[in-house]
Amino acid sequence: MASLLCTLQDHRDDVNCCALSDRFLASCSGDKTVRVYSCEDFSELRFSPLRAHAYGVHCCCFSSCGRYLASCSTDARTIIWSTSTGAAVAALEHPARAPVRVCAFSPDTRCLLSGASDGTVAIWDVTSKTLQRCAKVSEGTVLACCFSPCGQMFVTGSTLGELHLWTRSVGPLHTQREAHDLGVNCCHFSPQMSLDGQTIKFRLASGGQDNQLRIWIISQHATTGYEMSLLYTLSAQSAPVLSCAFSFDGQLLVSGSVDKTVTVYDANHGELVHTLTQHDRYVTACAFSPCELMFASGSMDKTVNIWRIGDGNAQASLRMMIRKHFLFVVWTGSKPLGYSRTLVSDWSEEDVCEWLRDEGFEALVDAFRAHNIDGAELVTLNTETLTTAFNIESVGLRGRVLRKIKDLRSSLLDSDSPDEFLCPITRELMKDPVIAADGYSYEREAIESWINTPNRSSPMTNLPLQTTILTANRSLKMAIQRWKSSQ
Repeated sequence: MASLLCTLQDHRDDVNCCALSDRFLASCSGDKTVRVYSCEDFSELRFSPLRAHAYGVHCCCFSSCGRYLASCSTDARTIIWSTSTGAAVAALEHPARAPVRVCAFSPDTRCLLSGASDGTVAIWDVTSKTLQRCAKVSEGTVLACCFSPCGQMFVTGSTLGELHLWTRSVGPLHTQREAHDLGVNCCHFSPQMSLDGQTIKFRLASGGQDNQLRIWIISQHATTGYEMSLLYTLSAQSAPVLSCAFSFDGQLLVSGSVDKTVTVYDANHGELVHTLTQHDRYVTACAFSPCELMFASGSMDKTVNIWRIGDGNAQASLRMMIRKHFLFVVWTGSKPLGYSRTLVSDWSEEDVCEWLRDEGFEALVDAFRAHNIDGAELVTLNTETLTTAFNIESVGLRGRVLRKIKDLRSSLLDSDSPDEFLCPITRELMKDPVIAADGYSYEREAIESWINTPNRSSPMTNLPLQTTILTANRSLKMAIQRWKSSQ
């Protein structure tokens, strides 16, 4: 069953989009604001609402790491906000100053994609806050975009009704013409992938002006390239479908429509599970939590409804399990949430203090805070600075701090390395890459730790590993070594 947890009524105009991270709920509106709430009790955060856009805000989204929130507007800007302070980290102006209708982070948080009314998309580097590429992808307005779960490609949908599949550098991969008659309004990838021989398969949902919600299979084959085939056409709603979202496990699909309903489907069988009618006007937005069966829906009635599917106690246990699993997958269980999910160069002064405590250097916290040391300054510290500025006379203590700082410098090197050199589990530069049964290369220690858990499925495809035998990838190791030498 689906139960309504609460209704938020803080916006003064239509709610255009909503987004959920593991900790926060965000909503944006024609009233030019973005509002941010705690997922614990749905109380509004102290720095909310966020006010920097000059016109209505069309879309908002969280980065997978949870540190950033992005929003885009008719004012042609996409703003990146800090979820810890509410400060605007960057205001990215579309090159052609066209109204920006939709935005999406890549799974690794390195890129931010924005689609505009002139049919172009802009790809921004999140770390440097600079434009990587701007390209024309449609003759219509880009209303939908999303990255694949692997992060190597993205989809765009426009008012012309076509779905386009692109490489991360905006190279064309596939075009699905007449995906929706009269236009595509939304799209969303399922977080789950599957492997069938040498073919990787993704599921994509899209909603359109034709009142249809569709589930597509995108197949990526090593030799034949990309194909897109229709799996289901879902017709429970009687008016244009404006929003759609898969659950974190890919089992459910939710959509919102002009007919004022929210529908929930079994994504595996294409069967309607729930029809929710609590909104009084068009349902413009819906978003699932990344760690539990809870979702939000937003409407032109100026409200955001929070829904839970299933038993609350079971959901609490599931949420804890998913969070623990997420920690293991992303950080191999060795680092806490917070600063460890972010590049060192982006650490705040408080992040540095948290890092010092976690590394056992509590005695140095006050000195580092007094010198206003943030992440960018931390990696520049050397023996002389630690001795003279911080009065660290102990040779042993200085040595331990410098070794930890050296490790942080290495992590910065990892952040600039080619994606194929990074372990999919740790997202760090591989030292001893091995090939697993799923065909992917991993850092040996990381995949061995993964295999030693009860999970025993591929970190990339979620399918069972047919064997636990690991094969050294010597050619990749040599390529990484050559790249490191060139740096």
